[in-house]
Amino acid sequence: MNPDQDRDLAVALVSRAAALAAEMRASGTRAEQKTSAADLVTAADRAAEDLVHGMLAEQRPGDGVTGEEGAHDDPANGRRWTVDPIDGTYNYVAGLPAWCSAVSLEVDGELVLGAVRRLLTDETWVATAGVTTCDVVPVPAIPDVPLGSGAVATYLNASHLRERATAPLFALLGAAATIRISGSGSCDLADVAAGRTALWVQTDCADWDWLPGRALVEGAGGAAEVVRAHGHDWHLAGAPTAVREAAALLRAGSA
Repeated sequence: MNPDQDRDLAVALVSRAAALAAEMRASGTRAEQKTSAADLVTAADRAAEDLVHGMLAEQRPGDGVTGEEGAHDDPANGRRWTVDPIDGTYNYVAGLPAWCSAVSLEVDGELVLGAVRRLLTDETWVATAGVTTCDVVPVPAIPDVPLGSGAVATYLNASHLRERATAPLFALLGAAATIRISGSGSCDLADVAAGRTALWVQTDCADWDWLPGRALVEGAGGAAEVVRAHGHDWHLAGAPTAVREAAALLRAGSA
């Protein structure tokens, strides 16, 4: 399959998913809890995922699909798409701006493409062939800054505050210049790719929260790593020096 065709399809997938989500929000959509009051799903999540799933079934038969809301097709050809129809559903429901639609593509286990559509900032991010673009324009290389010189983005669920893993996370955050929490992993990772923040860290991420944005960061010259420490998988992406320093902090004292 031509990489340019995959890129164009990915842009169409996230653009149409985000547009449908915005249309349904304007018409009113109800939210339901999944695992907690902060973990929501709406009819728009399901409709946008169904839309993407249908487009892939039509245009890429044989490709695998894994979606946050349950879409699943096993790959017949080594190609797997991962779909987050609305990343940041709580924000979407509450009227906060940090939400997006995101997809990634792996071929034989290798991450080759990521795409993120942030409708409210009118930004379309794509990473393919080792290059990340925002609205078709290649982004500059991520500045390689140390952890103490940059902003770190993360997410804190209330349940995390009751876990022992809070201590290593707070040690990492305390070493940063400043902290940002938006509530959308793919939005955060797009900001890292843009050089707006230096590092993103999150524990135990699902593929749909990790792979699209990871592709953006790596395509902009950043580093990405998953560190097993303190009983969790810590997902790190950002400036190579900041990632290296954060990984060392997490490993320190870990059994």
